[in-house]
Amino acid sequence: MDRANNTAEDVRKRSGNDNVVVKKLDLASLTSVRQLAKDVLANEERLDVLINNAGVMSCPQWKTEDGFEMQFGVNHLGHFLLTNCLLDLLKKSTPSRIVNVSSLAHERGQIYFDDINQEKNYNPWKSYAQSKLANVLFTRELAHRLQGTGVTAYSLHPGVILTELGRHLLPTIPLWKRTMYKAFAFFIKNPTEGAQTTIYCAVEETLQNESGLYYSDCAHKTAAPQGLDDEAAKRLWDLSAAMVGLTRSQ
Repeated sequence: MDRANNTAEDVRKRSGNDNVVVKKLDLASLTSVRQLAKDVLANEERLDVLINNAGVMSCPQWKTEDGFEMQFGVNHLGHFLLTNCLLDLLKKSTPSRIVNVSSLAHERGQIYFDDINQEKNYNPWKSYAQSKLANVLFTRELAHRLQGTGVTAYSLHPGVILTELGRHLLPTIPLWKRTMYKAFAFFIKNPTEGAQTTIYCAVEETLQNESGLYYSDCAHKTAAPQGLDDEAAKRLWDLSAAMVGLTRSQ
């Protein structure tokens, strides 16, 4: 929260806008997700854009507070529940948008419906790829369910960005490979560059009549075949709703 508040203060100074508010959310806790949603619904009259950006990558075999595999729980289930809890406000604020930050890693992913928490054979990278594919499928099914409401949804690959996302991955890479990767540092985006496709999906006016699609480098790209599977998207939605205890009233 200290880092978030310091960043908010920096935004206020740079933008001249004092209306910048920080709220706490732990996506590894469904209780925290519901508390934030309740806070937003009680204190905000509008919600024009919801950007689901937070995530973890290639962490050890950890569990969320509710017993879900950490990457699937944080990267997908937490955002799934938060979005659903805020849908009514989004619908009241139309035209509004939901932006889900996925990854090129979805191309290597599959949804392990029979072992969704990867308990039988945990692999950090396979779990990450599953969660990023889930972002794409969630966006697709969300767009289908929101047809005609004025709420549109987008998923995207932001690029390879120099952030702390790789904090769990880098220590597992041999030193010689890390040295070799330095040669490719020129191609790694800084956070400002890495935010551009997210911003594009959030504000680009020409996307107003598009929904459910996948983007990269501020342009529409075709997702991997498994990310275009509408049957899998619906199955994932139903499974996710059951896992988080989603009810019609939420």
